[in-house]
Amino acid sequence: MSKEFRTIEGSISTLTDALLSDYESGRDIDRIEPFSQPDREVIISLINKLKRLLFPGYFRDPSYRVYAMQHSLAVLMEDVAYHLGQQIAIALRLGETVDAARARALDEQAQELTVQFLERLPEVRALLQTDLEAAFDGDPAATSLDEIIIAYPGLQAITINRLAHVLFKLGVPLIPRIMTEHAHSRTGIDIHPGATIGRYFFIDHGTGIVIGETTVIGDYVKIYQGVTLGALSTRGGQSLRGKRRHPTIEDRVTIYSGASVLGGDTVIGHDAVIGGNAFITGSIAPGTRVSVKSQELEMRPGKAAW
Repeated sequence: MSKEFRTIEGSISTLTDALLSDYESGRDIDRIEPFSQPDREVIISLINKLKRLLFPGYFRDPSYRVYAMQHSLAVLMEDVAYHLGQQIAIALRLGETVDAARARALDEQAQELTVQFLERLPEVRALLQTDLEAAFDGDPAATSLDEIIIAYPGLQAITINRLAHVLFKLGVPLIPRIMTEHAHSRTGIDIHPGATIGRYFFIDHGTGIVIGETTVIGDYVKIYQGVTLGALSTRGGQSLRGKRRHPTIEDRVTIYSGASVLGGDTVIGHDAVIGGNAFITGSIAPGTRVSVKSQELEMRPGKAAW
């Protein structure tokens, strides 16, 4: 006797009813208000528009046939302010049931936070100028400043992080993390928006870099791919929230590829150099050169693979 097969067309109604019933289980994943959270795609679009405000000569809107700076800037500023204000208002309501009065208050707060954020853009641009100079001075492969702005993933990740950090310090929920995770997905560089980063910060290559929330980085710091500035242990889970878990990196420190520097009490003193693949869980005195002892290589002749 042949087994009766089910058609897709005949099964849709049953499958839909089963999934709707599953949504009623009361779990965290069962929320069905799709417009009650910030929109990731809108925020990514805002990042691209903010890059045009930060680097006006590099990321212009291709739809503009005539590029009049004052007019274009005003239109772009209004667009960014409107959509960012909307997203902040949604983020402020996250997880909260609000009445009309509370909604109005949160909308006003969102507008104020938006204005405060946009007021900080000149400060962000000043920091990015130092990051650009650090990248050019520190990378002999860089042929021009234009190349760094347009192509370097390190500067892209730093740019987004500096924007997200301003929102983070203003107390805006969720949106800063969406921004930095977008940068992470695009560049392989994972910088928490809470990390404090000084001037002239240079990320060389960058893939696999992780910088934790409570990290403090001074001026003229240079780090290479695969570096982790992380927590010594996260077994405490939520009980560790708000506590210093990540290291302090003082001025003019260089950290080479694959090194891990862990712990909230760990301080890497100014002018130190941390060699590749070093694993550090304690403080390092200023000016110290740290390196991993050379491993012995064993080489044996083998047959050709072809």
